[in-house]
Amino acid sequence: MFAHQRKRIQVLFAIVDACLTWIAFGLAYWTRTSLKLELPFFLRPRPFILLAGFCIVVWVAWGSLQKVYEYLEAASPRRIFALTLRQCVVGTIAVILFQYLLRLEHPVSRSFIALFFFYILALLLLFRLNARPIIGLYQREFGKAYHVVIVGPKDKTARLEHLLCHGSPFRIEIAARLNEEECAVRLPNLLANRIVDEVIFNVDSNQLAALEDVFLRCDEEGIRTRVAIDFFPHVNSDITLDRVGDAPLLTFSAAPLDDLRLVLKRFFDLVISTTALIFLAPFIAVVAVLIKLTSKGPVIYSQTRCGLNGRKFRMFKFRSMVVDAEERRNALEHRSKRQIAFKDPNDPRITRIGRWLRKFSIDEVPQLYNVLKGDMSIVGPRPPLPDEVEKYERWQKRRLRMRPGLTCIWAVCGRDHIDFESWMRMDISYIENWSLKLDWSIILRTIPHVLAGKGAH
Repeated sequence: MFAHQRKRIQVLFAIVDACLTWIAFGLAYWTRTSLKLELPFFLRPRPFILLAGFCIVVWVAWGSLQKVYEYLEAASPRRIFALTLRQCVVGTIAVILFQYLLRLEHPVSRSFIALFFFYILALLLLFRLNARPIIGLYQREFGKAYHVVIVGPKDKTARLEHLLCHGSPFRIEIAARLNEEECAVRLPNLLANRIVDEVIFNVDSNQLAALEDVFLRCDEEGIRTRVAIDFFPHVNSDITLDRVGDAPLLTFSAAPLDDLRLVLKRFFDLVISTTALIFLAPFIAVVAVLIKLTSKGPVIYSQTRCGLNGRKFRMFKFRSMVVDAEERRNALEHRSKRQIAFKDPNDPRITRIGRWLRKFSIDEVPQLYNVLKGDMSIVGPRPPLPDEVEKYERWQKRRLRMRPGLTCIWAVCGRDHIDFESWMRMDISYIENWSLKLDWSIILRTIPHVLAGKGAH
């Protein structure tokens, strides 16, 4: 489905959510006030409108934040049910909290809340499970067809036509199928005599320059044009078009772009790191004293690590090894359980208290300062040593394309028991599937693992 069609569908889902939320609220209120229960329930006009309006805002905002509307049109019934149930549970909890902020004369009836939950869940599921047929029916009966001209070899044209006509609930009509030779001659006539909404060029890269005049004609007439980027068949990056001045740039992004969600991620990093450093200040002081009393050397150990896109920074830790640990590392390389990223469960350099610091990840607490500075994030791939990066295979360097973090997927899947290649693949999977929801899921799953000391050496 084209992006502008997808946006239209998403807006439609959001509008339907708002309408169904209002209907569910009204039905729940009517049902509850009609029931002859021991305690009467009544809302004055102002709190009624405020509470109903809040419900609409929460349902639509949560749906947008969790990208619910992006999946509904093509999602399986099971996924639709899971997304809708989660949306209704979170929304209902928010309503319960909000009604206390309103300081109503009488709290909202629990039976009303329960009725509202079941009404909204049922109405949303009823619509969403039938969304695609409903949209298709509307388009067939009331929607206008979208006329497309495809330019390219016969086999490519046939495949693209199939994808266009079967991948969208909107009516798409192929106005013409032209090969590269026919394009320059026939396309001007088509544009003059037929309805053409857009032209898609599905040609080899070496043919694009020869079609420059055709592109210019479409541009002059205001016809939308697209180019199928299949001359980079193995590229899995997101593709966008940017501009620097008048120069258009085709952008291939292998990591999340710096959009609103990344700004929110950084905001959460600042809040969490600042709060944690303040809250843990007495604990940090105690750990510092214990380290000082049990071994010689500084309390804090710093080391050069590689951050976002290979930028080097000083990472801080509580010292858990003897002072000359770095000098003794070469003599212990043969004991490492990993070919890259030294790891020895019985490393003799670890101090007595250092073993406990590592087991419960206490040694990493000073990295909250790195998070505060912006060198690291709460969630992200662990920052590697520069000499480790030099040994990376090409595909493994992709894990450097996101800000390193205190924890990531590997932290809840075995930590130090995971082999190096699996660790790399988990980090890359995190980058490819990143979302704020995934971050919070990892944080909540990491806490019990750390407290139990699972998988760490």
